[in-house]
Amino acid sequence: MRLSYLVNALSTVMLYTALVLLAPLVVALLDKDIMSFTPYISASVISAGIGILMRKLVPDSTKLENLNDIKKSEALFIVAVSWVMFALIGTIPYLFYNLPLIDAFFESTSGITTTGATILTSFDYPKAFFFWRSFTQWLGGLGIIVLFIAILPQFAVAGRQMFFAEAPGPTENKFTPRVRNTASTLWKLYFGLTVLLVVLLKVLGMPIFDAVCNALSTLSAGGFSPNPESIMGYHLPHVTSVILLFMFLAGASFNLQYEVFEKRNPLLLFKSSEFRMYFYIVVGMSLCISFMLVHFHDYNTLASLRHAFFQVVSLMTSTGFASVDFNGWTYSAQILLFIVMFFGSCASSAGGGIKMTRWLLILKNMKNEIIKILHPNAVLPVKIDGVKVSQDVIRQVVIFVFFYFFIFGVTATMLTLLEQNHTIGLTSAITSLGNVGPGFGAIGPMGSFNHLHVVSKIIIIFNMLVGRLELIPFLVMFQKDFWTFK
Repeated sequence: MRLSYLVNALSTVMLYTALVLLAPLVVALLDKDIMSFTPYISASVISAGIGILMRKLVPDSTKLENLNDIKKSEALFIVAVSWVMFALIGTIPYLFYNLPLIDAFFESTSGITTTGATILTSFDYPKAFFFWRSFTQWLGGLGIIVLFIAILPQFAVAGRQMFFAEAPGPTENKFTPRVRNTASTLWKLYFGLTVLLVVLLKVLGMPIFDAVCNALSTLSAGGFSPNPESIMGYHLPHVTSVILLFMFLAGASFNLQYEVFEKRNPLLLFKSSEFRMYFYIVVGMSLCISFMLVHFHDYNTLASLRHAFFQVVSLMTSTGFASVDFNGWTYSAQILLFIVMFFGSCASSAGGGIKMTRWLLILKNMKNEIIKILHPNAVLPVKIDGVKVSQDVIRQVVIFVFFYFFIFGVTATMLTLLEQNHTIGLTSAITSLGNVGPGFGAIGPMGSFNHLHVVSKIIIIFNMLVGRLELIPFLVMFQKDFWTFK
């Protein structure tokens, strides 16, 4: 890997991160909270200083006008390190609010990876603090690198490698010939949906500041809310229903949504086999849980449907909002919610998890393998929406899922031993690796990760980063050849 290319890209990310860190100053100014200027200005200065220092230490990096011939290994390195650096820089403002270092890093990582797990036990903080939490999730929803590809000319061509390194799915999902145009269009759609949700929440009675924060966290499938009781704390059924709809959209492919918007044809959604699978699982799981809520918890039909659909969509898309404290639900309903956490959302969405496309490929491949037992000479290509998927892609998906469950198993075991609690161990492992947020028990929707052992928090931070990067950059780093610099 060429050091000049790495430093050029990473220093650029740090310099523009410095600008991003100034956004909460607008909220602090409107709130007449001068004391909140210091955390974000300090973090901004440090981020800019790191960017400038990197370029001073590697002078050759400043001679590069663009990164057009960037290699895949370099792109993977830039993406992985950018996320870690952003999480570290994002930690600085929290330190000014007297959060311990690990807790501040935990909250920052949870924000940028759109996990939504929190260590907060008190919500007595300024508005700028809560805006920063939600804003980091919004930036992380589509990806900080995708944002820079959309706006920075030096990433215009090199962005292709980094675009797919940041969001490595089973196939390359882009709907315009140029990746920069794809990134730009995705962000326009993302921004437009966010603004629309802010307006709807305000009209339905939510305070404007809360509407902004919750909209940022909804479209990013993040889950941070300025209300300590999440969406349940607003006691507005219509708000719950609207956020449910936008969470569902956040978990659906933005590429597909753009096509629907461009052609003005909602039925195009159901021509996608991935979307159909996503839709059917949401409906099936929600109806099962709704039935349990009516018969075991005396919910009326409307309330049972609203809360069941809300929690299934929230956990499946990795948003992590709560319309009710599902810790009190029957054990059977909680098991179904636990299973939902493993499904994930659609590819090219803001949601986390394994992703529907991967499950679809695995199921189709399993079906073909079973048929081949009876018909060994049969040629049975795996297709998604009529497009043949290569065996290389299928093999990569199988490996991905294997390592996903391997990391889940190892970290769940470690967390269970550290906390001496299998509920916390199992659910904290999957909610962090799948970027879901809340688990069950003490780390449930109204709980906090604050009381966990410091080593447990470090493991969860690791899971959040690995889960957001979808394992690929992480796994590549174990190759000796990857660490060759020149």
